[in-house]
Amino acid sequence: MGKRVGMISLGCAKNQVNAEQMLYRLQQAGYTLQEDVDGADLVIVNTCGFIDSAKSEAIDNILAMGALKQEGRIGRLLVTGCLSQRYQDEILQEMPEVDGVLGTGSYDDIVSVADRLLNGGETVSEFGDIDAPADEAGRVLTTPQHYAYIKIAEGCNNFCAFCIIPHLRGRYRSRAVEDILQEARGLAESGVKELIVVAQDTSRYGLDLYGERKLAELLRQLCRIDGLVWIRVHYLYPDEMSQELIDVLANEPKIVKYLDIPIQHINDDILRRMNRRGNGEYVKELFAKLRREIPGLVLRTSLITGLPGEGEAEFAQLCDFLKEYKLERVGAFAFSPEEGTRAAEMEYPDTEIARQRADMVAEIQSRIMDDYNESCIGKTMQVLCEGYDPDEESYYGRTFADSPDIDGKIWFTAEKHIKTGDFADVRVVDAYDGELVGVLEEEYNDDCE
Repeated sequence: MGKRVGMISLGCAKNQVNAEQMLYRLQQAGYTLQEDVDGADLVIVNTCGFIDSAKSEAIDNILAMGALKQEGRIGRLLVTGCLSQRYQDEILQEMPEVDGVLGTGSYDDIVSVADRLLNGGETVSEFGDIDAPADEAGRVLTTPQHYAYIKIAEGCNNFCAFCIIPHLRGRYRSRAVEDILQEARGLAESGVKELIVVAQDTSRYGLDLYGERKLAELLRQLCRIDGLVWIRVHYLYPDEMSQELIDVLANEPKIVKYLDIPIQHINDDILRRMNRRGNGEYVKELFAKLRREIPGLVLRTSLITGLPGEGEAEFAQLCDFLKEYKLERVGAFAFSPEEGTRAAEMEYPDTEIARQRADMVAEIQSRIMDDYNESCIGKTMQVLCEGYDPDEESYYGRTFADSPDIDGKIWFTAEKHIKTGDFADVRVVDAYDGELVGVLEEEYNDDCE
């Protein structure tokens, strides 16, 4: 049998990094990687299993690959990632089209598992230690060449009541500073210009390995790497943000003034039920402090509606907070009671109510985002070009305020050729349907003369 492998990777950026590491190992072992799964000898579905919608997406993709297998268009089918870790036995029992499952603690076994599937025809189930040291494998980038994620730690120690991740990914394990820097240098040398720092909780970085928080120092050293232009930081837990870290975020010019700080809610009782440290007043003070010390800051957060204990008053408090603090980027998710978590055992509002409240948050946030976009009109912004759309006769890209695959775009015209991955100064002239519209600054000035 041949050694052609295709992969579908779902879920978060952290999961994507694991997918890239597996592809690297397979490539080094002589496997041929192909973008289209059709015709592959082995197809890997790298899954997310965090909430119901993610599980449904994973199952739909597995079944779709199973249908291709039935038609003889692909060979063997392997399921990896969080869904496989969560439902180790159930997947093989209930989905006979699946030939193997690989847990989150066994990514370094991907080559041996692939070999066994292709050579022996056996069904494979491989689950290693989810608390093993964070992986240091190379990667085959699946992002565009100009940006990449870098994972600085694995696992989580927070044990939020609604979250199953510590049971799927293990305890928090930081990577060594030098290992991260070495990987970042290699990414920069390969053409990466935007480095996006991720972990389940980036604020905690280093505490387990060095006995103290090291994110501030790590970011300082990342900023010294030639070739990197933007450094973006995701998943900063609010209770771990020291003054040293805030100073680095404020003063290092390569760090874009965009912070992803998941708070989940603002009501104190709900935060306690969620097992979140801190309280609503602390969050408000932190956000006000960040606004003062980092001018022009764009804040992103994630929220959950319909949590156990959330009545009309608690939800109203959340809405009032959003209207007052006007965070530029907000993701709202309806509560999903996940088996194995404490929140699933609590009394919670009807799931339909949770969805309605998530929609209400989205409506509030839409107006806030419109106001922010309107405030950008007339400004000149640095844009990372990500391509050209011939139908629109326009380039598109992202400003510092836009993280890939999460936020919106800016569309801009230019008579001169702009290469994908290049930066351009763009004058914002309009805002439409949640996105910005602009003109290359030098050409805008020409038009005005």
